[in-house]
Amino acid sequence: MKINHVDLHLSEEGIRLYESNHLTGDSVSEHYHQVYEILYALEGDGRIVLNGRSYSFIQDNVAVISPYSNHSIISDSKLTVLVLAFEQTILENSVKKELLEQSFAETQFVELNSFEGSNVRQLLRKMLYEQSQGGKLHYVAMRIFLSELLLKFARSQKDTDVFDANVLRAERLQQYIDTHYFEILSSADLSNKLGISTRHLNNIFKERYQVTPMQYLTEVRIDLAKKLLASTNKDIASICFEAGFESLSTFYRTFKNAVEISPKKYRTAYNQELLQK
Repeated sequence: MKINHVDLHLSEEGIRLYESNHLTGDSVSEHYHQVYEILYALEGDGRIVLNGRSYSFIQDNVAVISPYSNHSIISDSKLTVLVLAFEQTILENSVKKELLEQSFAETQFVELNSFEGSNVRQLLRKMLYEQSQGGKLHYVAMRIFLSELLLKFARSQKDTDVFDANVLRAERLQQYIDTHYFEILSSADLSNKLGISTRHLNNIFKERYQVTPMQYLTEVRIDLAKKLLASTNKDIASICFEAGFESLSTFYRTFKNAVEISPKKYRTAYNQELLQK
């Protein structure tokens, strides 16, 4: 059977993001392209065949398809796919070497968790906006967001193989807090991203780590604040901001409850201890 080569018409900037709609029962025959392609399942369900291997293709599933890699799509219901096509030459050398060539030299199928899926959707929205504006700077922004996408996909592949769903949720939530402590406002933020109730979220996290997610978030922020107070000369207001606290009064109160002294006294005590050594 002959496998067709299909040309993708990119912008002169070497990147294009567009929507591909498939009705129930539609089939896109096996084909390949000369450029990289990221397929993101936005809605619906179907199957995607990558180099002869079939995968369920549902919301938050991603295929990173390398050049000349055979693939096809079969929709079981109405399926909406966002297609991001790009030439690897548009990426910075470090991104090409450390991400594209290391993690995606071959076609990869990626299943995103709820947190990753939410972040990827936001990045794709930003890219659609920048593309709609046109102009050199907007395409620079698209290349930056593309690099972020590849980084997220590469990191998602490194998840450990955990079979207990609640354990996996708790561990992914911990990873999310460790890397997004500066933007989380409430437990509702976390439960919405994971798609479960706040009560259930607290239960599965506490069973794994003996504290609630918000208690753990406070620990992460306080540990960072202590490190910055001890190792830098940054202003306390800057440290408050960097650690994710919304106000100095909240920072002072939370720090004192956790450490039993104020941030200023902690810094002074640490410096005095160093002098005595």
